[in-house]
Amino acid sequence: MSDLQLAGGQQWGLWGLLLGMLCTWCLGAPSPSPSPAASTGSKLRFRLAGFPRKHYEGRVEIQRAGEWGTICDDDFTLQAAHVLCRELGFTEATGWAHSAKYGAGTGRIWLDNLNCRGTEQSITECASRGWGNSDCTHDEDAGVICKDQRLPGFSDSNIIEPRLRLKGGARSGEGRVEVLKGSEWGTVCDHKWDLLSASVLCRELGFGSAREALSGARMGQGMGPIHLSEVRCSGREASLWSCPYKNITAEDCSHAQDAAVRCNLPYTGVETMIRLSGGRSRYEGRVEVQVGGPGSPRWGLICGDDWGTLEAMVACRQLGLGYASHGLQETWYWDSGNVTDVVLSGVRCTGSELSLGECAHHGTPIACKRTGTRFAAGVICSETASDLILHSALVQETAYIEDRPLHMLYCAAEENCLARSARAANWPYGHRRLLRFSSQIHNLGRADFRPKAGRHSWVWHECHGHYHSMDIFTHYDILTPNGTKVAEGHKASFCLEDTECQEDVSKRYECANFGEQGITVGCWDLYRHDIDCQWIDITDVKPGNYILQVVINPNYEVAESDFTNNAMKCNCKYDGHRIWVHNCHIGDAFGEEANRRFERYPGQANNQIV
Repeated sequence: MSDLQLAGGQQWGLWGLLLGMLCTWCLGAPSPSPSPAASTGSKLRFRLAGFPRKHYEGRVEIQRAGEWGTICDDDFTLQAAHVLCRELGFTEATGWAHSAKYGAGTGRIWLDNLNCRGTEQSITECASRGWGNSDCTHDEDAGVICKDQRLPGFSDSNIIEPRLRLKGGARSGEGRVEVLKGSEWGTVCDHKWDLLSASVLCRELGFGSAREALSGARMGQGMGPIHLSEVRCSGREASLWSCPYKNITAEDCSHAQDAAVRCNLPYTGVETMIRLSGGRSRYEGRVEVQVGGPGSPRWGLICGDDWGTLEAMVACRQLGLGYASHGLQETWYWDSGNVTDVVLSGVRCTGSELSLGECAHHGTPIACKRTGTRFAAGVICSETASDLILHSALVQETAYIEDRPLHMLYCAAEENCLARSARAANWPYGHRRLLRFSSQIHNLGRADFRPKAGRHSWVWHECHGHYHSMDIFTHYDILTPNGTKVAEGHKASFCLEDTECQEDVSKRYECANFGEQGITVGCWDLYRHDIDCQWIDITDVKPGNYILQVVINPNYEVAESDFTNNAMKCNCKYDGHRIWVHNCHIGDAFGEEANRRFERYPGQANNQIV
């Protein structure tokens, strides 16, 4: 039928068109037709998505004309799965899945009634209803299970290749090796990890060769899967993915064996433009920077107004002293020199810059509310830091709605855990609608996470009978798809403790009996869904599609090695009675949270320090 249709379209002209219309009228439905990629004007791309899954299985997604979409499971067979697995770089399929086993996709449903023999070189050679012609919903998205064996030499550009990144390093060009496989980041086992493989990685990331290939989770333990083991490069490969490696199981390796690297970087001399003075050790002091250029260089101070953790992170990185432990707006250091002039004010950094010269700051004249060396910016640096990350899957698994009576919410109202409209409610009658969920916060860093304030300054809350060690530990928000906040909650850190730890780690922090609070490296703190204020008040939220966002340590009160993994986002669908929370993942903050730290002063310029 497909050959006849093509021939008719090319040779019979109007008669072929009329014959096609007659056949459609007689049969009542269109016959499957080939899906030529040539007609799309662009090359198709393929990926596996969804959860829970391994790297060789998942929901099949196709990118056509710049838009990702799925395949309907109607008439789907193992033969079609064979073709798709080869498109994805695997040798063959071992099975397939129907009814959105890996979760419902989004966007277009590109193919329906897909009919393959199994020997086709491309999915475009299989018959179907045609591109974008489907009567399915995403509850019928098809998935495949491929054999975990790659096609020899497969490097087709239609596949979204996994990416690489370094995490947990104090300096540029160093960190724990993480790779993106499928749609999930994971680590690399240190079995047979050496300088040759590390050098291939460093060059792929844009650095020089490797200075050190580190083993034993020297840059902290990762979270999630361990994707690769026994990576063995010759040193000449263009990509780490061109090197032989072994796919492993959890029994072969643990995160205590995560590989890391230190790459060689070109000399830039940025460390000569900054120094510390007056501190008790080389890791702390008042920050002094060199300005004026080669002709007339001079040293000066930085105004302490609005100086914070992110600016201190950049200063410590530029100094080569690791992470920032504290960013000081007021310093009591000894005046060891004659540097008293403030030469920079309004310094604002995102935290990722390599030097303060890349941060925004005021132009001239200098605008500093408080003058004198006492109010100059200072830092305390450290070779290690904590790193918090939320277990996103648990949020998705535990989310539910509760209509809680007002007479049970007096303590929550006292701690500002309800929406503003609750103040006008007819207490104690009525109820508030709450979106509740559990949150499990892990410390993946190399130092314990401790509250900024010591026990002597914690605030006692009589109603709940506990101390608050941080004003705000977590923000919970409901956002529209464009980032507008429609509901919010917050979780004060009334009890930071080690709920559970990894097998080889002992608990150190416990809240009972006015104990010390914190989260040990390798441990996690669990806030159960049934704890007061572990919710968002959605009483005033209208039905619709939303984003649930959770941001840990939102005000950067406590220094961490990495703030980019502190936000988690989920897709939500609320119909006024029920809520569906799905696709929870770690990602950059959205909406107001993204702008919270980096609001520049009027007229502030992104001037470079010279």
